[in-house]
Amino acid sequence: MLEIIAAAARWFQLAANLIILGSCVFLVIAGTEKRVYSAQWVEKLERLFPKLAISIVAGLIVTLAATIGQVTGDTGKLLQLQVWLDFISGTHTGQIWLVHTISAILVILSVVFLRKSTKSRTRYLFCALIATFPLIADAMVSHSASEGMTLANVLPYALHIILAGVWLGGLPALLLLKYEYVKQEKGKKSSFMDVQILNRFSSMALPVMLIIVLTGIIVGDRIFDGHYAALVATPYGWLLSAKILLLCIILLIAASVRSYWLPLFANSKDSQETQRSAAGMRKWVRIEFLLAVVLLFIATIIANNATPAKHALIEDWPFPFRFSIVATWGTENVAIQVWCGLAIITLAAVAIYFGRVANWSLKRLITVPVALFISGLAVALPPLSIEAYPETYLKPPVPYDAVSIFYGAELYSENCVDCHGFQGKGNGIKARTLSTVVPDMLTEPHTVEHTPGDFFYWISHGIKDTDMPGYEDKLSEEERWDLVNYVYALSRGYQARILSSEIIPNRKNIQPPVFSYTTHEGTTGVLQEFRKKQPVLLVVFSWPESKDRIEQLKQNYADLQAHDLAVLAVPTKTLTSEELIEVTDNMPFPLIVEGAQEIVESYALSRRTLNRPDLLGRGSVPDHMEFLIDRDGYLRARWVPLAEDVGWKNMELLLRQVELLKKENVNAATASEFIS
Repeated sequence: MLEIIAAAARWFQLAANLIILGSCVFLVIAGTEKRVYSAQWVEKLERLFPKLAISIVAGLIVTLAATIGQVTGDTGKLLQLQVWLDFISGTHTGQIWLVHTISAILVILSVVFLRKSTKSRTRYLFCALIATFPLIADAMVSHSASEGMTLANVLPYALHIILAGVWLGGLPALLLLKYEYVKQEKGKKSSFMDVQILNRFSSMALPVMLIIVLTGIIVGDRIFDGHYAALVATPYGWLLSAKILLLCIILLIAASVRSYWLPLFANSKDSQETQRSAAGMRKWVRIEFLLAVVLLFIATIIANNATPAKHALIEDWPFPFRFSIVATWGTENVAIQVWCGLAIITLAAVAIYFGRVANWSLKRLITVPVALFISGLAVALPPLSIEAYPETYLKPPVPYDAVSIFYGAELYSENCVDCHGFQGKGNGIKARTLSTVVPDMLTEPHTVEHTPGDFFYWISHGIKDTDMPGYEDKLSEEERWDLVNYVYALSRGYQARILSSEIIPNRKNIQPPVFSYTTHEGTTGVLQEFRKKQPVLLVVFSWPESKDRIEQLKQNYADLQAHDLAVLAVPTKTLTSEELIEVTDNMPFPLIVEGAQEIVESYALSRRTLNRPDLLGRGSVPDHMEFLIDRDGYLRARWVPLAEDVGWKNMELLLRQVELLKKENVNAATASEFIS
C-alpha cells in the first residue's frame, strides 16, 4: 500500500512540476503582445500555478513519509519528528529529498513573484528556469544516477525529463487557448497572432521531441547495458514497451494536429470554420495530453518501482528464437539481406517526407510508411535470428571465480574429455566416431556468440540432432554452472593470448576470475577488495625456479608501493615448511597459502601467447606467470618468462604500465563477478 501511495505522490508532484515548466515556456513562446496578456486563457493558466507549486511540495512530503514507512516498517514512527530528521540527515535519499524540497519551495516563491510582477515575458522565463531545479534533483535519484553521481550519468536523464516538461507541460496552455475559440460565438476568422503562437509551439515541439527520444535512447541503453532481451521478458521491459507504444501514438496525434488541424485553423475564413477547426484541434490535443499523463505515470513507476533491466532476472525466455548480430553476421547472405531491409526502412522515412510535400491524405501518409517499415523489418530481422531456449537469458547464480572454474575443470575431465579433448578443441578420442562434428570451444568464438544460459541448457538437456547428451540427471545445477564457468574460462584464456607485458591502452575486455584467499600470515581477503583502490600484480611462481624473481620483487617492493601497486604471490605447488620459511623471509607482500591451487589452475588457462599457442595434447603450465589487473577488475597485461625472457624483470617497464593505467580516463563498468 505504501509503495502505491509513494508512486502516486511522485507522479502527482512530477506532473505539477512539468505543467509549470511547460506552461511558462509556452507563454514565453507566445510573446509579449498586449493581446496575449489580456486573454482569459492566460489568466486562468496563471491562477493554476500556485496550486501546482504547492502540489509539488505536498507530493514530496507524502513520498518521504511513504519511504520512511517502508524503510522502518512502522507507520507509527511517522509521528516522530526525530525519525524524519534522522532519515533526512543520515541517508543519501533523504539528503537528495531535502535538495528536492528546497528547490520546490523556490518554485513556489518564483510563482508568487510571477503573479505579482509586471506583465513581461522575463517573469515566465525566470519561473521556467526555477522549475527545472526540482527536475534536476529528481534526476539525482534516477537509475542512471545510481550507477555513479557523474555528469555523464545525470545529464541525459535531466535533459530528458526537462524537455518532457517543455512538451507535456505546454499542452494545458494549448488546451486553454483553444477553449477560448471553441466557446466564441462571434468572429470572422482565427487571430493571426494566435496562429503564430501555435506555429511557434509546433515548430519548437518537433526538435524537443527528437531530443527527448535521443536522450531516452541514451538513458535506456545504460539501463539495459546490452541486455535488450529484457525489453520483452521483464516487468521493466514491459512497462518501457508500453511507454514507447504510447509515445508512438502521441507522436501520430501530434503529427495529425501539425499537418492537418493547424493549417485548417490558420486558413479558416469564417467564424464557423474557425470554431470547427479549433474544436477538432482541442479534442486531439486533449487526447494527447491524457495519453501523456498516463505515459508519465508509467515513467514514474519505471523510474522508482521497477528493477532496472540489466539487474532484472529473465528466468524463462518466452520465444524459441532471439536476434544476434554477432552469431549470424558472418553467415552467407546475412549482411545483404539486412542492408536491403534497412534500405526499405529508409524508404519509409523518404515516403513520409515525400507524402507531406505532395499533400497526401493523413490515411495514406500513415499507411505507406508503416507498410514499408514493416516490410523492411520482415527482410532484415529473420536472418539475424538464432535458436533460443527458456534458459538462454538466465543469469548464472554461481560466480565466475577460481573455485568454480577449478571444480568445473574436474567435471570436464570426468565427463567431457573423451569427446571434446583435453583443451576443448573437439579432438577427443571418441570425436571421430560420432555422427556430428564436435565444436572447437577453445579457438572458435562460441562463448561470444552464445549466452551462458545457452551453454547451461545444452549441458542440461543436450543438443538436438547431435550426439551431445544431457547431464541434468547426473550433475547438480551448481555443477552444471561450474562447467559453464570452465568453458568460458577456456575461451577467455585463449582470448588473453593477445596480452603481453605492455598494456593495450583503453582496452578493458578480458574479465579474469575472482577469488578469495588466506595468506601465510593468516589474513584473508578477496580480489574484489582492490577494486577502485589500486591495481594488482598477481605473481604465480614455482620454488626454487622463481627464486630470483621473488627476491627482485622483495627488493623493489617499496617502489611498487609508491606507485600504488598491490602484489599477491601464489605458489604453483604446496610449499614444504622449509620452503615456506625461505620464501617468506623478509617478504613484504602477501603469500597466498589457501586457495592457491584453484587460483593457479584457473589463471593458467590464460597462459597462451601469440608466439606460444600451446594447443597440443594436454598443454603445459609455465613455472612462472604474472598478471596485471587494473582497478576495475580487468586483466590488462601478462608476463610469461617462458615466452618473453626480459618482460617485467625490467622493473621500469612494469612501473611504466602502472603509470599508464593511472592516466587512463576510460569510464568502464567494474568487471562483473558473473559471466555474461
